Parts: sequence; C-alpha cells; structure tokens
Amino acid sequence: MDVTKRTALITGASSGIGAAMATALAARGADVVLVARRADRLTELAQRLEADYGVRAHAISRDLIKDGAAAELAAEVASLGLTIDVLVNNAGFATRSSFVTEDAARVSDEIALNVTALVELTHAFLPGMVQRHFGAVINVASTAAFQPLPVMAVYGATKAFVLSFTEALWGELEGSGVKALTLCPGATDTEFFDVGPGSDSSIGERQSPDEVVAVCLKALDKPSSPPTVISGFRNAALAKAPRLLSRKATIRASRRVMAG
Repeated sequence: MDVTKRTALITGASSGIGAAMATALAARGADVVLVARRADRLTELAQRLEADYGVRAHAISRDLIKDGAAAELAAEVASLGLTIDVLVNNAGFATRSSFVTEDAARVSDEIALNVTALVELTHAFLPGMVQRHFGAVINVASTAAFQPLPVMAVYGATKAFVLSFTEALWGELEGSGVKALTLCPGATDTEFFDVGPGSDSSIGERQSPDEVVAVCLKALDKPSSPPTVISGFRNAALAKAPRLLSRKATIRASRRVMAG
C-alpha cells in the first residue's frame, strides 16, 4: 500500500506498537499525526521522524478516555488542514482482577478507550477515506479477542468487540478502495504489562513491536488484504484452538491459564 505523501494518524503513539507503527509508516514516506497523553515523548518521536525520514510529524497530546476527546481530536486535525488517509487505533489498556472486585471507574475508562474512542475516531475519519476511494483503518485488537478471559473479562470483551467491529467494516468496505484490518498481537515487549495487568499475565514469548508492525503492514500490502491478521505462528495456533473445544472447555482452560 503506497502511503507516500499520505497522512497517517496513530493513537497510543508514544511507545510500543504505536511508536513502531509511526516509524514504519514514516519510513514509507507518510506524514504522521502522533496522538497520546505524554507530550514529551510524542515531541521527541516527531522530531526524530522528521529528521530521519523527511516527513511532517505532528504531536498532539490527548487523553482519549475523556468524553468528547475523539471529536476534539478530529476538529484539531481539521484545523491543521490535514486529511487522514490511514487511521491506526492502537491506544488501549487492560485491567486484571475478578470482575466483582474491579474499580468501576477504571472499568469505564477501559471501555471508553478500548471501544468508544476507537469507534468515534473511525467514524470521524472513515467517511472521507470512502469519498476519496483510498485509505485504511487498522484497529489493534489482541489474541485475547478469540476467547473469554476470566480475571481479564472486560479487556477480553473490548478486544472481541474490536475484532467483530473491524471485520464487519471489512465487509462493508470491500471494493471501495478502503481497507479495514484487525491486528491481533499476542504478548508484545511493550509497557502494556507494566501499566496494566502485570507481567505475570504475559503468555508465551514476547514479540517485539517491530515484528508485530511488520506482520501488519505485510498483510496491508496485499491487493486483497485479510480482515484480520494474527502476529506470530504460535499465537495464530492458540487463537484458533477454541474452535476445537466446547465453550465450557474453552472458558475453563482460559481460567487456568490466567490464574497462572
């Protein structure tokens, strides 16, 4: 997919998969809009991308959990005169606890970021892509999307939503010139486990963010890209395993793994 002189907006761009995605797209000649809460990291990354690749990089500090944040971001992008051709909804976090003991406000924030902001940003930028017959929406889900996750019930459910939502968009957009792709990483070497569920919830060997992004862009480059790509052979095998089990067996196996 040729993104030269196009503009990509990446949320959660201050580190991890988001930063790796921004770097990879800039290396392909795309201007980038970097969105996250940490302004210092965004500014540093923007300056580096401009210096290394000769692209324009805009750093926008925004807490997408807040009500109306997606609309405010879309308005700021419009005020800069930017047209978004590639949207990467990467921002998200997880909580890990028995649901009955979880903090209600934290759970609401988790849904707001993982689901609501993602849907609202997609709705803000996708119509323009369809009108121009060019673009891509990449929504970052997880291998957690493929089975219920006891003690990470809300996180697993948000990622299942992202998977279903994005695959439905793929069906609506087929033939339009606009692509929708669900990226489902497994355990990845990022700050995700440090700020959310803890390192003991990481299952299997972690991939690097660069490896995950490479898998994503390889899928996006195909003339008819798939609706979903899972990063890593082992992760793909584990994601498909629940199809071979009953729902009870799947939930019980997941519970044993998560209890760890």
